[in-house]
Amino acid sequence: MKEFVTMETIEEAAAAVRRPLTDLPQVGIILGSGLGGVAEAVEAAAVIPYTEIPHFPQVTVEGHAGRLVIGRLEGQTVMVMQGRAHYYEGYSMARLTLPIRVMQVLGVETLIVTNAAGGLNPGFSPADVMIIRDHINLIGMAGQSPLRGPNLDRFGPRFPDMTRAYDPALRALALQVAREAGIPVHEGVYVCLAGPNFETPADVRFLRMIGADAVGMSTVPEVIVARHGGMRVLGISGISNVLTGEDEPAAETTHEEVLEAGRLLAPRLETIVRGVLRRL
Repeated sequence: MKEFVTMETIEEAAAAVRRPLTDLPQVGIILGSGLGGVAEAVEAAAVIPYTEIPHFPQVTVEGHAGRLVIGRLEGQTVMVMQGRAHYYEGYSMARLTLPIRVMQVLGVETLIVTNAAGGLNPGFSPADVMIIRDHINLIGMAGQSPLRGPNLDRFGPRFPDMTRAYDPALRALALQVAREAGIPVHEGVYVCLAGPNFETPADVRFLRMIGADAVGMSTVPEVIVARHGGMRVLGISGISNVLTGEDEPAAETTHEEVLEAGRLLAPRLETIVRGVLRRL
């Protein structure tokens, strides 16, 4: 499997997505583990399985349907990714962020990215929502950047700024929608690890010390590529469980627990996403 993607690769994938569409999407939405229900609300939808898109990363994890749903939602034309690939599934960073490049070629200017995350902040509870204020890119700090390799000048500069990776106006909008709906909501910092194992108590202590409020295995590479291409980004974490440190009662984390929390979180995430779309 090639580590990098070329413009030819991106254009081939984009052409396959564009073919059945009558309207090009304005907003991209990525749905994390157990959160795929938002896609069911899309009207006049074209549904494209990832298997029908050349070069697209395929998903292997339960809770990720692996298809694009493109249509109308709250007055916006949206391109919804019902599930995503992850680094731990064996893809290079450039390959697993190929869908973001496809969105950019199709003209998508705003990205709403969601995930199921473990809560590090002791003030969080399962099924809370965290609007991502900033992230810590531990994978990227260790060398695994989605921008590694030849720069794709069509999209952005060699050294893109990440000072405001998450758009302040979109964050404020999402917080307002959540509070008006009575949804338990926080703002915080998301840290991305490679996975697929969950964190040890010592990991949890370290991640809290460096300022992280929630931890997961996705999102950050997608956001970096989105910002490289000039997209506005809103990031939302659904807190699936609250992690325990070294001096706290042990609680085993399972993927089933994440999916169960997703069932509680899905209506909350849908409310926030639809509310934001209405007010864009």
